[in-house]
Amino acid sequence: MKYILSFKKYAVFLLLAAVIASCKISKDYQRPELALSEQYRDVTFADTATIADLNWKEFFPDTTLQRLIEQGINYNVDLQLAVKRIEIAQSQMKQARLLQLPRVDLRVTGQYNRPSANSLNGLSATNFLKSNHIENYIASVDLSWEADIWGRIRRQQEATLGAYLQTYEARKAVQTRLVSDVAKGFLNLLMLDKQLEIAKNNLALSDNTLKLTTLLKNAGEVTSLSVQQAEAQRESIALLIPQLEQDITIQENSLQVLTGQMPAAIARNVKLSEIKIYENLATGVPAALLSRRPDVRSAEMSVLIANAQLGVAQANMYPTLAITASGGIESFKSSNWFNIPGSLFGIAAGTIARPIFARRQLKTAVEVAKTQREQSVIEFRQSILNAVGEVSNSLVQTVKLTEQDSIANRQVAILQQAITNAQLLYKSDMANYLEVITAQGNALQAELNLAFIRSQSMVARVELYRSLGGGWQ
Repeated sequence: MKYILSFKKYAVFLLLAAVIASCKISKDYQRPELALSEQYRDVTFADTATIADLNWKEFFPDTTLQRLIEQGINYNVDLQLAVKRIEIAQSQMKQARLLQLPRVDLRVTGQYNRPSANSLNGLSATNFLKSNHIENYIASVDLSWEADIWGRIRRQQEATLGAYLQTYEARKAVQTRLVSDVAKGFLNLLMLDKQLEIAKNNLALSDNTLKLTTLLKNAGEVTSLSVQQAEAQRESIALLIPQLEQDITIQENSLQVLTGQMPAAIARNVKLSEIKIYENLATGVPAALLSRRPDVRSAEMSVLIANAQLGVAQANMYPTLAITASGGIESFKSSNWFNIPGSLFGIAAGTIARPIFARRQLKTAVEVAKTQREQSVIEFRQSILNAVGEVSNSLVQTVKLTEQDSIANRQVAILQQAITNAQLLYKSDMANYLEVITAQGNALQAELNLAFIRSQSMVARVELYRSLGGGWQ
């Protein structure tokens, strides 16, 4: 009967602890208020469709580029590090799930004490144990449990879960950036290929001009100065070729390192004019960035973590209830150690503790946690502003670079015709060598600029895809 009453007493005590544990002193996480427009700047119509929902293989149909991106996803160092951070966070989250369970330890202790014969322990051992030494052997199971009265442990679990989700979003952000960087690097490589082709074609044209000028000089039609000017023009074009070849090698090396490979040449059979990128550039609405941009999601997880840490700091200011229990076998003689039930023992205790004077540490921790939460909210809002700004910038670049491409294309056509006209007039002695050289120089710069504009137009599409949150799917 006595044991039944004792059990009921502890059962009531544990039930009371469980009821109190349901109390919360901190607020659950709520997304901060955000002032988002219904559409992006200069977009007259917007719906929920967005290119960010596309898999990167759909957005980049070129097989060479797909191979490079796949290689980067598999071997990029930053992405591999992000995966390892996720694995660490997963282990921490597994531990956090068990924080509310009791801790159980197995303890086996053997103790031998030979006190002084003139000490109190020595006299006691001699009188009561008829021995000059004291032995004690314990084998026990120890249990300890803290009741989560004010939600401190739950907030710790919430913070750990937020940290895991943040590493997961960070990994997606790394891949989004990686896909974008590989695509932009490949487009830049194709632009350099095109510029090298233009330089070689213009070098051949300059060689023809130099031959013609030399023939005219031999015929007494022009002076040596004309030949020297033609030679100088040819060398200025020839100078571009090793410069562009150098830039091509450096870009190839950068792409190989980005994709986790040793520097080497990159095999490619596609030209800048042949590269294809997804045409329908739907943007969706700004509010969609909250769920599609990994870096924005990561910033929101920082707010969630800060809110949970504030809850932990607030709960630390309130009393804690800890329950401990221990049971096993104990004996002063090893020969009686397993004498059951004589060697059985058990003990249970409950402790309520609250700091009284902690040199303002707890209050300071709460104040700091509140400020850190406010700071994380500001950073979250700033991440949204940056995201919307990046999308708007990419949109205007896409539109304006398309306009520039049309203008530059017409300019190239006009200047190429000007070269033909200048050469005909030069052969007919109706134009001087300076007009021919000027026409060739202008056409060269226009062609190089057109190649640059076309590559940048595609880069703007890539950047729009990234800024909308595409590339991690």
